[in-house]
Parts: sequence; C-alpha cells; structure tokens
Amino acid sequence: MPSGADLFVVCKKCGSEVSPYVTECPYCGNRLRRRAPKLPREGRSRSIGLRLWRRRSLGRLRRGEIAGVRADSPPYATVALVAGSCGLWIASQGDYVSLGKLILAGPLHGDWWRLLTSPFVYGSGFSAGLFMFATLLAIAIFGWLLERHHGPIVVLALFFAASVTGGLAAEAVYASPVVTGANAAALALLAAWAASDLLTAREGGYYEGDLLGAAAIAVVLLAMPFARPEASWLAGVTGGVLGLLLGLGLSKVRTA
Repeated sequence: MPSGADLFVVCKKCGSEVSPYVTECPYCGNRLRRRAPKLPREGRSRSIGLRLWRRRSLGRLRRGEIAGVRADSPPYATVALVAGSCGLWIASQGDYVSLGKLILAGPLHGDWWRLLTSPFVYGSGFSAGLFMFATLLAIAIFGWLLERHHGPIVVLALFFAASVTGGLAAEAVYASPVVTGANAAALALLAAWAASDLLTAREGGYYEGDLLGAAAIAVVLLAMPFARPEASWLAGVTGGVLGLLLGLGLSKVRTA
C-alpha cells in the first residue's frame, strides 16, 4: 500500500492529480514515466501468504466445489441404506427371506440383532407401501444432505443409533412391542439436518434450508403410526430427539 504522500502524483503538463501507478495522464495524455512502479514487496508477500493459507485450509477444490460441502462425493451411505431396504423387501416378497427373525416383535430374549435389522423390514399392502415410500424418501433426502456436509460415518451412525434407541424405548415401555421400518432413523436424519437452520432462525439469521418442507415430511412420518401400528410413534419421537441433539452438537462444532 502506498503511503499518504504517495496516494497521487501531479501531472506537470495539466496539473491534475492522478494515480501513482499509471504511466500516462488520463486527462491530457502526457507521459509521466516509462513503466508503472512495482507494488511493495510487503504487500506481495502478504498476498502470496494469503493464497497459500487459503489453499492449505480449503484443500484442493475442483471446479464447482464449495468449501465445507462434499459436492463431488456420491452419497454412498444413503444409497446403501435405501438399497438395503428395497432389496430386503423384494427378497421377502419372493419368499427368499423369512422376516420372523428380523423384525422387533415382543421381548428380545437375546436376539439383539433385531434392533439392527428391523429398520430394513416393511410389510405388504397399500398402507405398508405408503409407509415404506415416505420413510425411504425422507432417508434419501436428508441422509444425502447430511452426508454432503458431515460424511457417510455420521449418517450410518445416526441411522443405527436412532433405530436401536427407538427400539429399546419401545421395549422398555410396552410389554409386547412391534417395531419395523426406519421411522425413527428417518426422523433422526431430518432433525439433524434441520437443527442448524432452526438455530439460525432462532437467532434471526438467514438460512437456506426449507424448514416448512421438512416440517411437512416430519408430520407425515409422525402420523404414520395411525396407518401402520408397527411404525411406533415412541421410536419415532426418540429418534427425532436424538437427531436434534446430534445436529445441534454438529452445528456448535462447525461454528467453533
């Protein structure tokens, strides 16, 4: 940056004040010097240092990428969760898989794996198909959005943590619970994604997410137990609370 005395120079021909970094006077065309002076070395070093710091902090970004968003990474975890549910449903409809040992029905009696397999099990019929469509749609949308920002590990961990926690809550409250489908996991992913925007909206800031659309999907998921009793409302609420707490924690970490 030039000092206060070098902010301008005076043209000897017309007396106008012009920039010290031009070679000709823009008013009269008088030639002031042969070449423009070089920028100070201190400013250049600071500019180079700033570029290097940005490169180190942001990493190697490709064209179209945004810092902090995994734009070029396919949502492997979300695709695997949705594909696993669809594949198991197809296999069960063809009587290739028996669902008796996979669903959460009654006390566990040591069959702990039912807590992990029951989120992938859906029944037959129109209402079951509607339940499956709404649940997998929510997982596909909010799992993908969450995976772009936090990676596949967070999505997988939240999916199974919400499913297990919701199933255990149903086991603790009901004498003979029946829980199938990923209602708890879908609400957990939705709440975790919306937590950051909810926090920003509470503080009066600007957010880009569609909270009204997310709320509409959440209402549909919470209303599913009226059509399908195995879509436990207790498991869904438990998963939603777990996802909200995790989302608020992730927002605090990113802000820090």
